[in-house]
Amino acid sequence: MENYKNLLPEKTCTIERLVTIPKDVEKVIQGKKTATRRNGVYAYIGEVMTLEDKKFKIDSVYPQYLGEVTEEDARQEGYASLEEYKQFILNIHPGLRWVPKMRVWVHEYSPVNV
Repeated sequence: MENYKNLLPEKTCTIERLVTIPKDVEKVIQGKKTATRRNGVYAYIGEVMTLEDKKFKIDSVYPQYLGEVTEEDARQEGYASLEEYKQFILNIHPGLRWVPKMRVWVHEYSPVNV
């Protein structure tokens, strides 16, 4: 994990804040959501997030512009389409516009099999 820290900016928040919306937590637990985009780095590769006593390892963290988000990315986020994902983001962030050149940080994760 230490090697990846040197390649990523400093965290802007903690891993505990990566997935907090109850519907999103359920999607992660059910395996329907395997990625979260945030405006900063919330976790480093190899860290483990715990949601309702279930553990998920951070597999990848990388930057992406909103204009690069694809239909497949939206499905990883737990939505049926890119448009549905966009509307969700805009609804939870009043006043935010979907700006293609806005950079976000993608956090991809998978269940830790115990």
